[in-house]
Formats: sequence, structure tokens, C-alpha cells
Amino acid sequence: MHDRTALIEMRIDRFIRERLRPARHRLSHPLEVRAWEAPGEPVPFSEAVQAEYAPTAVGAAWGRPWGTTWFRVSGQVPAEWRTASGDLPEGTRAELLVDLGFTAGQSGFQAEALVWGLDGSPIKGISPFNNAVAAAVQPDGRIDVLLEAASNPDVGSIFTFDPTALGDPDTAGVDPIYVLRVVDVALRDLTVESLLDDTVILRGLLGELDASSPRRAEIVQALDRMIDLVDPHDVAGTAAEGREALRGVLASPAHASAHVLHAVGHAHIDSAWLWPVRETARKVSRTFSNVLALMDENPDVVFASSSAQQFAWIKERYPEIWERLVERVREGRFVPVGGMWVESDTNMVGSEALARQLVEGKGFFLREFGIDTPEVWLPDSFGYSGALPQIIKASGSKWFLTQKISWNETNRMPHHTFLWEGLDGTRVFTHFPPVDKYNSDASQADLAHAQRNFQDKGRARVSLLPYGYGDGGGGPTREMAAQVERAGSLEGSPVARHSTPRAFFEQAESEYPSPEVWSGELYLEFHRGTYTSQLRTKQGNRRSEHLLREAELWAATASVRTGRPYPAEQLTRLWQLVLLQQFHDILPGTSIAWVHQDAERNYAAIAVELEQIIAEALRALVGEGTRSLVANAAPHGYASVGALAIGEADAVVPVVPIAADGGFVLDNGLVRATVDSRGVLTSIIDLTSGREVVPAGQSAGVFQLHRDTPTQWDAWDIDEHYRRNVTDLLDVDGIEIVDGAVVISRSFGASTLVHSIRLDEGSRTLKLAVDVDWREQQKLLKLSVPVDVHTDHAASEIQFGHIVRPTHTNTSWDAARFETVAHRWVRVGESDFGVAVTNDSTYGHDITRHPRESGGTYSTVRLSLVRAALFPDPQQDQGRHHLEVGIVVGGELVDAVAEGYRTNLAERRLVGADDVHPLVAIDHPGVVVEAVKLAQDGSGDVIVRLYEALGRRADATVAVGFPSGDAGEVDLLEREIEPAALAGQDADGIRLSLRPFQLVTLRLPRG
Repeated sequence: MHDRTALIEMRIDRFIRERLRPARHRLSHPLEVRAWEAPGEPVPFSEAVQAEYAPTAVGAAWGRPWGTTWFRVSGQVPAEWRTASGDLPEGTRAELLVDLGFTAGQSGFQAEALVWGLDGSPIKGISPFNNAVAAAVQPDGRIDVLLEAASNPDVGSIFTFDPTALGDPDTAGVDPIYVLRVVDVALRDLTVESLLDDTVILRGLLGELDASSPRRAEIVQALDRMIDLVDPHDVAGTAAEGREALRGVLASPAHASAHVLHAVGHAHIDSAWLWPVRETARKVSRTFSNVLALMDENPDVVFASSSAQQFAWIKERYPEIWERLVERVREGRFVPVGGMWVESDTNMVGSEALARQLVEGKGFFLREFGIDTPEVWLPDSFGYSGALPQIIKASGSKWFLTQKISWNETNRMPHHTFLWEGLDGTRVFTHFPPVDKYNSDASQADLAHAQRNFQDKGRARVSLLPYGYGDGGGGPTREMAAQVERAGSLEGSPVARHSTPRAFFEQAESEYPSPEVWSGELYLEFHRGTYTSQLRTKQGNRRSEHLLREAELWAATASVRTGRPYPAEQLTRLWQLVLLQQFHDILPGTSIAWVHQDAERNYAAIAVELEQIIAEALRALVGEGTRSLVANAAPHGYASVGALAIGEADAVVPVVPIAADGGFVLDNGLVRATVDSRGVLTSIIDLTSGREVVPAGQSAGVFQLHRDTPTQWDAWDIDEHYRRNVTDLLDVDGIEIVDGAVVISRSFGASTLVHSIRLDEGSRTLKLAVDVDWREQQKLLKLSVPVDVHTDHAASEIQFGHIVRPTHTNTSWDAARFETVAHRWVRVGESDFGVAVTNDSTYGHDITRHPRESGGTYSTVRLSLVRAALFPDPQQDQGRHHLEVGIVVGGELVDAVAEGYRTNLAERRLVGADDVHPLVAIDHPGVVVEAVKLAQDGSGDVIVRLYEALGRRADATVAVGFPSGDAGEVDLLEREIEPAALAGQDADGIRLSLRPFQLVTLRLPRG
């Protein structure tokens, strides 16, 4: 049995569904439709407009997966719709109405279209919940437009995570997947639409008010009265009376203490995900044209959009949209935000690359709009590096926005507005919108959730509301904007107002001058598999980052030493392509197969170009000759500490393994390692200290196979329960000595594994080379290195330093951090002894503590090597892979830093005539040069980016190896700033005084 209020609510819901929504259009009339299917990839308008179009009709099947069909739509507003004066009825508007065959899935995950005028001007996008185009109807009532319709398949918007062939164009099929449903000219009733908006907000408010609230009863009665007044058979004729019945309850103002939401139109457009990059550019054109059309209708709407790459696509490919966009940017209504080239991952992106995300993104917005974006806008990345606050500040930005931490599985963040402190102590004002989504529909449910959820009540009162269809794009709609306006002051509702990110942050800072502090990384307790999925993409990124370092270094050196032209434009283009592929669904390995195939092709092409730049620069430097030379781009070693050098090459000599007890011993006087007949390391002794690395009864270098069946997001997640099912891979197919290394062959399941163990003369690093032909599904392969040290924490390299994480599980926060990210190395140690594990390919690690039988504990470092998720790419990681791992025995923290670079920056051996001295050298091994390049402005000045890597204060001197004027400190965009590290300059060099992990960029003018 229902009470009376519940019955009235049911009546309201049915009235909305069956009367108001259908009555938004008084009349409709079919239009003539002709079609042409583009034969391959999308074509430009100039080609499509010249094509031969064949008759088609509503009800016709169209669109192979990932295809493009152009529809030519023509017709006329019927004369009988007009009044005696020739005008349309007052309060109405004619518009094109299109249904491409939309499914029940999300907007942005299926068919979409861009409407073009025959003059080649894009008009507006078409998507499931935004499919009316008023501007397609000319003043005289004629319609003659082209629809560029993309038949993108819905790869998985309902997220059942079932394997699908649709993500690869080679397996997606060729049969049509949509049926054209509606192509009409329709007469929209603006009064009915307003009544619908009034009713929707009040009905939404009912759902949030307490059942005993007098306000709730008042709204129920007003809505009940409205339904009585509106004739269900003449909604248009009685809608004005219905609006009048609601006027009073809509006019009752909000409480003075109501939470205030700054509503910012938004369309989080993934730069690739369940669609390829090429489709993203079209998504951006459709979304931006939607927004511009909405702005033409509603002068209060503000839209914020991130990702300079997406703006660049529009400028390059859609000049008409670009012109309209630029005008709205000038007005302050179309707001570039975020400052990054794309909304990148921040866990795996390398140091210089994360800096370049802001250099290229902010640089684009400065050049094109004169806007120095003050915020970094990353709502959907999968956790946020503890290095980011310093990088944000170094770019000239000061605010940070995120949303994804609301997805935490275990722990709830204690604040929504706070100061975020990075690894060097830098703090940035940070907001985490309490609406818990970046694509709100501005409903009362969302506004009420934000108000209830806000963690900083009593100290702050405002939050940001990003509203609009996102992920696949679409952006804000007129219905959403109407809800914002009606919530401007409404009793019982939080207050919403159209606003900008800047206005929000300025008000938030003003009302909350001393917010709480969160120190360290913002670790996402979810999506931990992103550190491992799609190994080839991750390897391509890692290799590209280091090749870019080398190319800039050698090209800058060649330019200074020989006058060779610096390939600035080429390097910028290559950087931008690498930055694009660091988007948070590409580098993390969570996109369809097509995306990762494109990425791998791009990385291969990038490598070819960069290798050519490097080779030509080195040849210009060393000249022609017969001397054996070595070029070292790593910041440690060879003739100069902390810089680069070219000098006489010494051969790298491996020690010869000695057969012993069915296995082998490798001994170079610094390290002695024993490999048993199973091909695992049973002993690793640091001969300097006499310390045994391998705990008693344990073995190092053991490959372990886990069942990997996440509860939800396949490619995204590694769930804690994976640990409950593990197999040590100890069976050996063969073991032999090859070129000074112990080589072990294994097979398991449908896969094979060949790995080698090598120790070079004079080295503290055991080198493990891994070749795996991976044919498993829903499995995870890890490499285990137990280390006999007693510690409750581990150091992991991140951008411009390292982070120290607990390895105990004292708190729920510690326990949830069971898979963590590191760049080139991790290290566990006691105060006087430690072991580091380096890698050239992967990012996922788990580091745990275990009791020793004799007392105390030991630690186990494990690297996650390869996975085999089934969604969204059912062939993820299948095939052959090569990885390099190093076990650095003993030594100091600086040895881990140095070996991490060496593992990823192999020395180059070449033949030539001339030694080349480095452009800069540093006398402190803990101060690391990250980049040497020429200035962005073309002046020829040398830019040196460096950082303190060990977490200690450091006084260092930079020796400059070329005629130079006085050095200055600059920000990441190479703008002069107040010195923070410069302590002086004299004939010996540039003196620096650095705090732990401080990042410094120096500009060295050419003398």
C-alpha cells in the first residue's frame, strides 16, 4: 500500500514521462535523406560534399563498425505550421531532429554526427541526449545540410567487461550496426520545455527532502495542482498555467547556510579509450560545436576544457569552429584549463615528460590565447604522484583539481579542499569536488550529494560542479543549464551558479585561508593494474622518454660545439606525440587494441627519427676517425660526474660463471652470486661487507605466476585476492652458459620463458635479461627478489626524486597500498646496507615484509612484468617481450639512482676522432641533470634542468663547459623567476644550495 504522497509522486513521474517530454515538440515532419559511405578512414568535408549520394530512408540499416556515413538532409518547414503572418507560432522554434539509432548506452559511446552547412561550416554535434539542431534551419525554413555520422560501436559502456572483437578494426566486422530512426524537422515548444525543466528540478528536490519536511509537502501539493491544470490532451495550450502553479515554490529562496556550487560546463573527453585517437579529434569537434551552439542560446553558460592537444586538433582541422571558439575564449566563457598537453597519467610519466606536459600545454594556451592557465585539471587520472605539487608550481600554476580519488575502494579522503604537499615540501591549493563525478547532469541528486558529502563543512562552503556528458564527450546540454539556473536560489536545495574555475578557486582560497594539509602522493586505491597492463606501450613510452633526453642533449651539444642547427621543431613535434600517448587511458594500458597498436607504431617511428637526430649530432661532434669512443647520456659516470662525456671506450667484460653443485657461481670481487640447478639465485653476497642478500631458505630471481581475475575493471585492476593463488616457476627446460651469462629456459602453460643472469667486472649489479613468449590469459607474471634486510619501508623512484612508502600494514591506508608504482628503481635497506632493483620496462611493484626464522624480518621486492586481461583488449600483452632487470647489491642510495639511469640509458659506442667535453658537469653525485637542451625561444641559450635526488640538502657547483653569461633561474616555461637555489657564480661555476628533492631549471646565456 502506498501513502498519498507516494501516489502523487508516481503521478508526477508518469506525467513527466508520458505527457511533458513527448510534448516538447508540437509537430514533426520527415525530411529527404540521401547517403554516401566513406570507403575507409574519415574524409574531409571537401571530399564528402563532392560525393554521389544515394536515396535512403528512416528504417534503413547503416554504418559498419568504425565507419563513416555522410547523410545529405534536405527539406522545408511545412507551410501549415506558420501563422497568417508567415511566422512560426509564438514560443516555438523549428529545428532538425535526428536519431541515428541510438542505443540505451551512454552518450559518447555509440553513433554520433557532426552537422555541416553546405558552405563547409560545422554547425553542431548530434548525440543521443542532444540531438536537436536549430541552426540547421535557415530563416526561410529550408534545411539542406550534411551529417558526418560516425558508426562507432559501443565497445562496453555498460562495463560488463566481456571480451569483444569490436576494439580492433580487423576483427570488428563489416555489417551495419545501426538503423536510422528519425530525421525530421520539428517544432519545439519553449513553454512546455520550461515547464518540464521546472517540474524536473522540483521532482528531484522531493527526492532529497526529509519525508516530514513542510517544504516537501508544499512542493508535492504544487506539482499535484500543476498536473490538474495542464490538459494532457493540450499540453501546449495549458503549459503556461502549469508554470504559474509552480511559480511560488520555485521563488522561495535558498537558506543562507546552503552549500554553494560553482557550476562549470565540462566534457571530459578521453583522448583515446574505447575509441581510437583519430576518433577523438572528431569527438572534440562535435562537443565544441555543441557548446558553442549552447552559448549562442544561453549567455550565462561557461565551459571549461582541458588538453591543449584537443584545442590543437580543432585549430588544425576545423578552422570555422576555431574562430568561434577564440571569440568565446576572449569573452571568458570558453575557458582553457589544466595547462597540460593531455590529461596525462602522472604515475608512470617520467620526470622531464611530466614537466613537458605543462610546458607544451601551457605554452599552447599562452601563444594562442594569452592565457597562463593557473590550475592543473586532472579529474580522471589513476592516482597522483607526490612530485606533482612541485612541478605545478614550477610551471607557474597554483591550483590543482582532481576527482578520481572518490573511487577509493577502502579509505575516504578526509578533505575536499586542502593544501597538497609534495615530496619537496611544495604545497598547492587543491580541490576534490564532493559531487564525486566529473560529468554531473546538475540534477538535484548530484547537488544534494555534494552538499552532504563535503568534508570541510564549517570551515568552507563552496565546491566546484563540473557538469556535462563526459568520457566520450558531448558536454553540457540546455536541460542541464536550466537546472543550474533554477538552483540559483531554491529553498531546500544547495545553491548553484554558472561560474569559472578561477572564480571558484579564488573564492575557495578567500573563505578557507588555512586549509588542512595532505602530504605525499594521492594514491588511488583502485586501478592498480594500470602499472603493468600493455607492456609494449609502456616500453615504448620509457624508450621514447630516454631517446628524447639523448636527442636533446647531443643536439644541444652539437649546436654549441659545432654550430649545427638545433632541430627544435622536430623535437617539439616528437615530444607532443609522446605526450599524447601518455594520456591516462593509453599509457596505463586500458584502451582498445586499436589504440595500443597505433601507439606501438608511433613509438617505432619516433625511435627512428630520434636515433637519426642522435647519430647525426654525435657524428658532428666526434668527426671522422678510427678511435673507439663511448657516448654516455646518463647523469652519472664516464669522465664526468652528473653530466655527459665522450671518451675512450673500455670493454664491458662479464665474469665467467664457475660450475658448482649442479649450478654456477659468478664472482667479480665485489659480488658473489650462486645460481642453483633450478636457475634461481640461492645466494648473493656483498663481498665488501660480507652481507648475504638472500634470506635463509629463500631464492631470488624466481618468476611467479598468479591467477589474475579482477572483480571489476579487467585491464585496470589488480585485486588483493590475486595473492591467494601463486605458482613458482621452477621447472627448467635447459640451463647453459652463453656469452658469459647463465641462461635458463622454462615453459609453463602455453608460454615460454628464457632469462639470463650476468655479472660484469667492476659492477655491483646482477643483470637479469628476460625474454618471455606470453600466451596466458587472466594471469599475472611477477619476478621475486627477497632481500635480507630489516626495514618497514621502501624507497621508490618517482619524478625528480623518490618516495618512501611503508611496507607494513599498520593502517587501512597501508594495507590498501598493496601494489605500488616506481620508475627505474626501488630500494630496501637498513641504515648501513641496502639492495635496489632496477628495471627498463615496467612500473608495478609489491614490497612486503616477512618473519625470519632466526628473528627479525626480511623484505621481498616483486616486479609485475606482464598481465593478460580480457577487456577492453582480449589480446592484451600476447606475444614476445624483452625486459631488463638489475639487482644492485650494497652501495648507497645514489647507486640506485645511477644504476636506474644506466639500465635505461645504454652507453653508445662509436668510432670517431675527437673527445667532446660536456656542456655542464656537477660535482655532487646526488644532484642529477635531467635535461640539457636549447631554449624554447630560439635564442640558443642552454637550458639545464636538475634536481636533488637523495632527499638531502646539497651544495653543488655546476661547471659550465662553454662561454656563458650569468646563469639565471627560470620556471619550466623558461621565464625568469626569483632565485631559490642560486648561491653565486664565479670562475669555478654556478654554486647551488638545494633543499631535499628541489627541482631547478637554469638558463645559461651563450657568451
